[in-house]
Amino acid sequence: CRAVESDACAPIDPPTDMQLPMNVRRSARRSSCLARVGAVAGATALLLHVARPWFAGRESTANFVGTPNSLRSPLNRRFTAVATATAEVAVASDQITDEEPLHVLVAGAGVGGLALANALGNMPRIKVTVIEKTSAFKRFGGPIQLASNAMMNLKELNRELYDKIEAKATWTGNLTNGIKDGIRSEWYAMFDLKTPAADRGMPFTCVVERPDLQDIMLAELGQGVVRNGAGVDSYTHLPGGGVIANLDDGTEVRGDVLIGADGIWSSIRATMHKNEVRGDGSGATYSGYTVYAGELNYKPTDNGEVGYKVYIGPSQYFVVTDIGKGQYQWYAFLAKPVGTAKSEAPLKPTEEVDGCAAGNPAYLREVFEGWSFEIHDIIRATRDDEVQQRDLYDRPPSLSEPWHEGHVALLGDAIHAMMPNLGQGGCQAMEDAIVISEELENLSRRSEVPDALAKYKERRLIRSASVQGLSRFASDIIIRGFDTPAKISFDDGVKFENFGY
Repeated sequence: CRAVESDACAPIDPPTDMQLPMNVRRSARRSSCLARVGAVAGATALLLHVARPWFAGRESTANFVGTPNSLRSPLNRRFTAVATATAEVAVASDQITDEEPLHVLVAGAGVGGLALANALGNMPRIKVTVIEKTSAFKRFGGPIQLASNAMMNLKELNRELYDKIEAKATWTGNLTNGIKDGIRSEWYAMFDLKTPAADRGMPFTCVVERPDLQDIMLAELGQGVVRNGAGVDSYTHLPGGGVIANLDDGTEVRGDVLIGADGIWSSIRATMHKNEVRGDGSGATYSGYTVYAGELNYKPTDNGEVGYKVYIGPSQYFVVTDIGKGQYQWYAFLAKPVGTAKSEAPLKPTEEVDGCAAGNPAYLREVFEGWSFEIHDIIRATRDDEVQQRDLYDRPPSLSEPWHEGHVALLGDAIHAMMPNLGQGGCQAMEDAIVISEELENLSRRSEVPDALAKYKERRLIRSASVQGLSRFASDIIIRGFDTPAKISFDDGVKFENFGY
C-alpha cells in the first residue's frame, strides 16, 4: 500500500524502450485479475455511488483556464498566470523533427513522472525535462507494490530495466494471500493471484523498496533530464501553441507539452480546474480513514508462505505483508475523523502496555483488544519510532472534470488519486504514462498535441475510474460491510463465539 500523496521520494515505476507500442497495448489489455474485476465491479460501484452526484451541476470545462470570466477571487494570481501568455516569445516550428524535437515537461519525479520520462527517453523526436521541487533525491520511503499489470508493462518496455527491478523484488503474488477473521485468525478467503498471472504469461505481483526503484529509474535517464530545486506552481499557454511552466522560485521553463505528475495536491490540476491546491476547495476529500503503518524486522510463523493477509472485524481492519529481507509492514485502518493524529495524541499511553511500546504500539494494542493474537504479536514487536500515522485522502473519479487543456494534461494521483487497498495507485500512473507516450510518439506536428492528449483521456478514463471506484468501495465494504460472524464451535463441547457483534 502507498499513501495517496505522491512525491519525489516515493519512486517508482517503469518504462523505457518505446519501440514496442503494440506490445504495450497488448499489455494494457492483459491487465491483472484485480484490474479486470475493477472494470466491471468498479464501474458498477462507480455508477451507483459516485457518478450521479458528480455529474450534477457541472459547468462546461471546454474553455481555456484563466479566461476573464473564470477568475475567482483568492485565486486570481494563479489563473492570471495561466491566461497571460508572453506575446514576444518566439514560437517553434509546427513540424516535429530530430533537430526540433517535441519538448515534454513533466512536473514531478514520482511514480508516474519517472515512468513517463523513461517511456519517452528513447524517442529521437522527443526531448524530456522532469521538473522536481526537491533539491536532491534521498533514500526515503518504504516498499511499493507492483502488481502483475505493472510488471508486465515493465517487461515489455525494457527487459534490462525489468531485470534490474526484478533483482530487487520480493514476490508475493505466488504465495498465499487473502482475508482472515480478525478475531479468530481463521482464513475467510484466499486470493489466487498466481494462477491468473501464470495463465497469461505475466510476472507475479511483487513489492520493491521505493529507494531502490527510484535509483534504477533515475539511472536510466540521461544527464540533465531531471531539473531539481523548484516545483511547478502554475502554467501559461503560449499563443502559438506550447506552454510555460511557472516555477515556485520565480523562474520559467518552456516546452511544447506539460504533464502534471505532481500528486494528489497537484498545482497543475489546481490551475486547470480553477481551485485551490489544498483544503476544502481542492476537490480532494478525506476518505474517512486514518492509517497507522509500521515497518520492522520480523519473522512470523508463516514466513515465506504468506504474502499478505487482511484481518477484518468491527469498524477497522489490519494488514500484514511480507516485504522481503526479513522485514514486514503492517497497516491498521481505522474509521476516524480527520486530524486524529493531533486530537487523539493525549490518548496515547506514555508507558508500555502488555509488552507494547509506549505511544502508538500501546495505543493500537488497546484499539485491537480482543483481536487475533497474530496482530498483537507484530504490534508488540514494533517500536514507536517504527510507526507513522496519516489520514487518507482521495478524489472521486474525474468523469466530468478535464484531464487535459490545450498542451497540458494530468497523470496519476493528480487526476485519479485512489485509496491504497488494491495496490494500484502506482500501477495506474504507470499505465497513464504508457498511453501518453504512445499518443505523443508518432506526432508529426505540435498542433496535434491537444488531440493526442484528448485521446489519452478517452483511453484511460473508464479503466482508471473503475479501479479508483473499486479501491474506495473496497475500504467501505471492509469497514462497513464485513463483521466477525457468530460461530458455533463443537470442540470441547458447544461454544458460542461473537454473538455480541
